[in-house]
Amino acid sequence: MNGILEFVSESRLLSLLSLLQSPREWPGGELAERLGVSRRTVRRDIERLRALGYPVEAAMGAEGGYRLVAGAAMPPLLLDDDEAVAVAVGLSTAARNPVRGIEEASLRALTKLEQVLPARLRHRVRSLGGATVPLPDAPGPAVDPERLTTLAAAVANRERVRFAYRTHGGSTGVRLVDPHRIVVAGRRWYLLGHDHDRGDWRIFRIDRLTDLRATGARITPREVPAEDAAAYVAEKLYSSAPVHEAVVTLRTPLTETIRSLGEVTEIDEETCRLRTHADTLDWLAFRLLALDCEFEVHEPPELNARLLALAGRLTRAAAQRP
Repeated sequence: MNGILEFVSESRLLSLLSLLQSPREWPGGELAERLGVSRRTVRRDIERLRALGYPVEAAMGAEGGYRLVAGAAMPPLLLDDDEAVAVAVGLSTAARNPVRGIEEASLRALTKLEQVLPARLRHRVRSLGGATVPLPDAPGPAVDPERLTTLAAAVANRERVRFAYRTHGGSTGVRLVDPHRIVVAGRRWYLLGHDHDRGDWRIFRIDRLTDLRATGARITPREVPAEDAAAYVAEKLYSSAPVHEAVVTLRTPLTETIRSLGEVTEIDEETCRLRTHADTLDWLAFRLLALDCEFEVHEPPELNARLLALAGRLTRAAAQRP
């Protein structure tokens, strides 16, 4: 009998924790009604959660509202099925992202999560992973995760930041910036913010920031350059980057994957002509090699030269013996 009561109590405690993880304040009476218990039992269960390390805050008032707040340590979380799958997929993706040190931490967290996932959810995660083939990216510079979290906090708190910045040309200077948004583009992270020294909006590569610190000064509200920060950054980067256009004959049937690469004309059932562009020759070469088919480059001639250099490097690597 005691075992049954203990099981009911633990089950109720998990239900209470699941409710409190919603981003809202719960009146004591509503929690009691949801759980089918008295308010006194709710108060007792709240104390049990606190003893387990969950920072539950009680609001003053007749209803005695409760909410889960940030604490000093990370307590266990309860996730529903879709949330657990989303976290697992997100961790798997994060393990491949250019954030310094996050790959190992993501893999450790993913291992812990997979150990406790029910078989049906583990199957969903692995099925998605097995059916998805990400297009490999060109190597990108690693970014310190602490730098990202400092900037994210400054954006959320509307707080001015100061940092040293190294430009593309190699010069370094101190910048005072009102951060607006962090944008991920390809394998790089960017900060969109208002530069006080320039008196205008600027885009900064986060891997080139050093000595970053929040100043404590609040940001003066000003009109942002665009509602969609990601689109704005992409447009600016594209307009400022050198663009290489390529015309290539592909010895492969026309598919949706080929169509997604640019302007495509079907020549016959086994051949098509692709016109595409990229900001670097390396990215064009890598994109063509990833198609795993024979192809002929018509232009630019620099792309052929780059492919020859890559072919030589691959041949030398393959000829090496252990």
